[in-house]
Amino acid sequence: MPGVLGVFAGRDLAAEGLGAIPPGVTIPGRGGTPLFGAAMPPLAAGRAKEDRMSQIDPVWATVAELSRAFGERALSPVAAVDALLERIRKRDPALHAYIAVYETGARLAAEAADRAIRAGHRVGPLHGVPIALKDLVDMQGRVTTGGSKVWADRVSPVTATLAERLIAAGMIVIGKTHTVEFAMGSFGTNTHLGTPRNPWDLAVRRTPGGSSSGSGVAVAAGLAPVAIGTDTGGSVRLPAAWCGIVGLKVTAGRISTYGVLPLSSTLDTPGPLARSVEDAALIFRVLNGPDPRDPQTLAWTPADPLPALRRGVAGLRLAVMPDAERAGVADDVLAAYDASVEQLAALGAWIVRPALPHRFSDYAAATGRIIGAEGYRFVGHLVDDMSLPIDPHIRPRIQLGRDVSARDYLLTLAEREERRREFAAALAEGDALLTPTTQTAAIPLDQVDQSGTAAHFTRAGNYLGLCAVALPNGFTAGGLPTSLQILCHAGEEAMALRIGWAYEQATDWKARRPPEG
Repeated sequence: MPGVLGVFAGRDLAAEGLGAIPPGVTIPGRGGTPLFGAAMPPLAAGRAKEDRMSQIDPVWATVAELSRAFGERALSPVAAVDALLERIRKRDPALHAYIAVYETGARLAAEAADRAIRAGHRVGPLHGVPIALKDLVDMQGRVTTGGSKVWADRVSPVTATLAERLIAAGMIVIGKTHTVEFAMGSFGTNTHLGTPRNPWDLAVRRTPGGSSSGSGVAVAAGLAPVAIGTDTGGSVRLPAAWCGIVGLKVTAGRISTYGVLPLSSTLDTPGPLARSVEDAALIFRVLNGPDPRDPQTLAWTPADPLPALRRGVAGLRLAVMPDAERAGVADDVLAAYDASVEQLAALGAWIVRPALPHRFSDYAAATGRIIGAEGYRFVGHLVDDMSLPIDPHIRPRIQLGRDVSARDYLLTLAEREERRREFAAALAEGDALLTPTTQTAAIPLDQVDQSGTAAHFTRAGNYLGLCAVALPNGFTAGGLPTSLQILCHAGEEAMALRIGWAYEQATDWKARRPPEG
């Protein structure tokens, strides 16, 4: 086959039956068995429960592990929430992940979830699982600042659709996490409200990634099992990359943006930051689907990625980036990327080299023009008021949109559609495009060039209307995480998660934790 680097290798997972739903997992509506946990004799079940009670750490447990423990009464939501709140009290003063912690409400919700589960009224597999929300997500009656000192007292007029769906699934909102002001920044810095600390380096303050900085730090540091971020040019994937966790960037319209403070109505996409690909899939399943209050969502039917999650990559065609794109990428990041490609080939994927129609830098620049114009639409009146305390790094970024004419803006959108068609044609025979998520590992804050962006590889996903998963794929010699980006066609979140899960299972990167302070 022309352009193939790796041959069809490894086992045929589908032929072995591993493409089906794994033992012990059922999809809601197919019988009455629980989502997690196979049936077993009572004595064996009792022993297994005791083992899990002695082993599970609610601070570091994944969403799936918490779900199993709650369902089997091996752990209570109250114990999980209390453990997280205690850790937040101890660690967050140094890490600065949260702007608000809902201690009283979270504990009350945990007690209610515990009673409901014990009464046999469990509403689903996520009942009782804590989650943090980026401080762009409205919850009626609570303050949502959007990372801005100007909005320090802004009380949310509505509850975002995504928050409604999480709460309806029984999840417990434990607090709101810090963000770059107006979500307009890739490094994760915030001059006025504070920059969350990347937990992987206790000696040097490094970039946490933005704009969903607090969400990334919270999940990485054991302050939440999962968190919601938003991604306009990489703002879920960048914190995931630099904090060593998983980030899912969904196709625009897959998850409702109603009640989420906007930056770019064309490009904004909410999504989960999690400790595992399975956890990201579980949250995506709950959040995606039509919402009449967000017209973009009406183009998509609800998707469940779990049935395909474990089907492996054998026979899939995975594209690698052109050699020219390797320039500017740090050696340790490239080494991790090349090893990831080799690992996926060993799992049976075909590795191909398509000719891409444009450079990633071209896509990044065009994305910046759209964000600038649309961001200025939403907050231009604030950044133009020099009496207001706007972050000095954010003000000029937003003001770039002030000089974009209506004609230039519309031409940029038209060019985007043309480039989307060109890219889709170039990758027509491929299932995914693999890149590093970032060009470097997290850098010291004092080395940040605020006039630039860390979103070199990620902006293409938003500009071209793709979905993507970012997940850990190694560590530098200094102990900082590196990350693999899996870009897939629009609406193919299940495919991106499937590839990510296969890679994750073949490696042990997700098991590593940041050093304790």
